[in-house]
Amino acid sequence: MPVTAFAPASTGNVSLGFDILGLSLAPVDGTALGDRVTVVAEQSEFSLTCSGRFADKLPAEAQQNIVYDCFLGFQKAMQGLGIDVAPVSMKLEKNLPIGSGLGSSAASIVAALAALNAFYGYPLNQERLLRLMGELEGQISGSIHYDNVAPSYLGGLQLMVESETQVSVSLPVFDNWYWVVCYSGASVSTSAARKILPAEYSRANTIEFGRQLAVFTHALYAKDEALAASVMRDVIAEPYRKSLLEGFDDAREFAEQNGALAFGISGSGPTVFAAVKDLNNAETIKQWLESNYIKNENGFAHVCRVDQHGTQISEES
Repeated sequence: MPVTAFAPASTGNVSLGFDILGLSLAPVDGTALGDRVTVVAEQSEFSLTCSGRFADKLPAEAQQNIVYDCFLGFQKAMQGLGIDVAPVSMKLEKNLPIGSGLGSSAASIVAALAALNAFYGYPLNQERLLRLMGELEGQISGSIHYDNVAPSYLGGLQLMVESETQVSVSLPVFDNWYWVVCYSGASVSTSAARKILPAEYSRANTIEFGRQLAVFTHALYAKDEALAASVMRDVIAEPYRKSLLEGFDDAREFAEQNGALAFGISGSGPTVFAAVKDLNNAETIKQWLESNYIKNENGFAHVCRVDQHGTQISEES
């Protein structure tokens, strides 16, 4: 029977947690901001079809699509368990723009592997599947990191532990916060965004980074919104990456003048985010970003909440 997995968009770093924090997003208007993959039994050979708003940005050849790599990776993992994986037909609904800073590749990977795992009766547990997702993500970005795949798969706000037994842990969030995200329509590759960063950081920057992350984590558990917001500043990536984002400083200024608790770059950009307590302020910021930050017809903006569900599986009868 066909199995479908929906993996939501995510924002990596959340300003103060470079490669360590990731947040899952769900638009309040019900928009399916994420990728969907369906797996169907196939009698002959692997096949992949693509649809969705950003399907035309994907490689024409199925073998060049990350979803095909996911099938091969899952097949190899199953061989290690003595399970034969026959060719399947997969359908990718690509709703996230590539190179947007919203975990686009992660959403495709998470949806593909979650759907395959469900289709074959869940042979991989949550932890093993998450590590496989990270491995596939590493094929694209050049290094294994989980700050998008973990929240997209598990939901919520994830802190990357990356121990021998656990990839990440869920942190508490402020349920009353809204997260405004705006994709400009431009594209910034993760590898390019990493190259612009310095190879080394000063001791002062390192201490500040650690202090912010520790204070933020404490503030979440203490339910201290003001303290949490006060340390949501990026001292690692934003000073360098904002040069890649036209209009970033103006967008930050408007957001902060209109009730934003924090404003920053989502992942590698060009998507930006604003954390806001008041829905009216969130809508005001969203409308301004739509008029002033979006550069072309590919751009969009949403007011979101934290998606606590992560990847959702459905089976068709």
